[in-house]
Amino acid sequence: MEFTSQPALTGDRVVLEPLAPEHAPDLADAVREGELWKTWYATHIASPERMSADIEARMAAHAEGASVPWAVVDTATGRAVGITTVLNLEPAHRRLEIGSTWLGRAAQRTGINTEAKLLLLTHAFESLGCIAVEFRVHWHNQQSRAAVARLGAKQDGVLRNHRVWPDGTIRDTVVFSVIDGEWPTVRQSLVQRLAGHAR
Repeated sequence: MEFTSQPALTGDRVVLEPLAPEHAPDLADAVREGELWKTWYATHIASPERMSADIEARMAAHAEGASVPWAVVDTATGRAVGITTVLNLEPAHRRLEIGSTWLGRAAQRTGINTEAKLLLLTHAFESLGCIAVEFRVHWHNQQSRAAVARLGAKQDGVLRNHRVWPDGTIRDTVVFSVIDGEWPTVRQSLVQRLAGHAR
């Protein structure tokens, strides 16, 4: 399977659907609660007014082979509640990054993120044959850093002064990864977490 493939990935709580223009209304609603786009370190989250343009840009990046975006759809409601992406595709080195992810406030801490990551990691290791999957997080995004660690990823290091943000601040990027030898244990841990997580 090609690293740019974009199959629908289906779980019990969530379906990852290829991101499309029709997801825009749901996603605009999802960011409104808590005004997620105003979080200073989360520049990848579009405002409701910019959501359609953001989706078009992500779809264009996929068409160019740069990334693969999915809408995160809650199976309980049938509504898109966030976006997740596979990027930094390196098929020659059998590695990629899962990132540029956000979930609306109502979908956070519900098991949706855990199952979405289980679906993407399964796709990466078992369909694409990856030997490593990275996660990159802003140093100041403590919530996401903790969430990635709970997945079972290990911290590789910190890229200092890694990115200049639109407002002029500098991002230090924390790099985590799961490697192929760890995947069976990480998978079992995620399955157990989901089994104990009430709907």
